[in-house]
Amino acid sequence: MSIKILIILAIPNFMSNIPSNIKFLRKKKGLTQQQFADELGIKRSLVGAYEEERADPKYDLLKKIALFFEISIDDFINEVIDEKWAPKPKGNPANLRVLSISVDKDDNENIELVPLKASAGYLNGYADPEYVAKLPKFYLPMFKQGTYRAFEIKGDSMLPLQSGTIIIGEYVENWGDVKQAETYVVISKNEGVVYKRIGNKFKDNKKLKLVSDNPVYEPYEIGGEDILELWKAKAYISTHMPIPTPEPTLESLTGMMAQMQRSISNLQGNN
Repeated sequence: MSIKILIILAIPNFMSNIPSNIKFLRKKKGLTQQQFADELGIKRSLVGAYEEERADPKYDLLKKIALFFEISIDDFINEVIDEKWAPKPKGNPANLRVLSISVDKDDNENIELVPLKASAGYLNGYADPEYVAKLPKFYLPMFKQGTYRAFEIKGDSMLPLQSGTIIIGEYVENWGDVKQAETYVVISKNEGVVYKRIGNKFKDNKKLKLVSDNPVYEPYEIGGEDILELWKAKAYISTHMPIPTPEPTLESLTGMMAQMQRSISNLQGNN
């Protein structure tokens, strides 16, 4: 099974912003090329080559530079960073999120399955390609655009979906795209893997309100800094077949009316 890392990039010619971004950020910190090279543990000549577009830094070094300047790697690669630039809210402050995926023999992205027994381990291994490669996987031809993962849910907080249902979610890159009232698989440090309905607009990564479809469970909030991944629910797999609701008949409607009348009479009699 071949493995590849999907790095979230917005434009094909992603190296075009790197030279000017390095130069601007270096000068903003008041560093000479030699001082910056010393911070990164590379030769000064390489810094000059990167800034003058004579060479392209490898991804590991790009990640190191982004971490040094405390910005996200996708902003560092895709955005023109200058005095007018401001970071976009997309997750935790460092936002160095690299999504590990696996592909089949035809180079189609697999849908990796995170079963209940693997939920705890997923919090540590979600970005590890070796861990992801060991997860059960399958492929569905209707999901060709985007990256998908499947999660087995537990409990009755999202009835009528039963415990053991598998939710297929599409990876959400920009958390600002999260929509109120829709359902997501939320991966967080404290709550682990949960499937919930979103109860508010997620602004500035402050708080995300998670709501259960089962009214027995109270809504609760989770901080943006606690969230690791978001997956928008697109489909589900379940062994519980839906039971059709029978069409109401005149007899059943008459029975319902009679029951309502008895209930009203009982209430009046108790007053």
